[in-house]
Amino acid sequence: MNDDKALFPPVDPVITGIKGLCPRCGQGRLFDGFLKVRPSCTACDLDYRFADAGDGPVVFVILIVGFLVVGAALWMEVNVNPPLWLHFLLWVPLATVLSLALTRILKGVLINLQYRNNARPGEIDRG
Repeated sequence: MNDDKALFPPVDPVITGIKGLCPRCGQGRLFDGFLKVRPSCTACDLDYRFADAGDGPVVFVILIVGFLVVGAALWMEVNVNPPLWLHFLLWVPLATVLSLALTRILKGVLINLQYRNNARPGEIDRG
């Protein structure tokens, strides 16, 4: 996975992850569509089979969006006391849009960090 460090200068994993770019060259696209990871980079041919963010991005999304939306809804309920339909009209679309946007961003960042740190599944040393 990291056998060609001399050919490509290091890229910032956070910036390239936010932009959805290749973790090795920083030029090719990481995603094929909105959340689906491409098979390989179009610029440097890095094979993306190593890329498995799993449930990590979604856990962070739940925590961040939940904190923001529930906090804002509680603040609005205490200070403004709007009708229930207005809560639904405000918070459901906001939570949906924030969740989708943050899932893509955090998935890109976690895949880029996974490549940068040469992360792989755990192994048991039986020797």
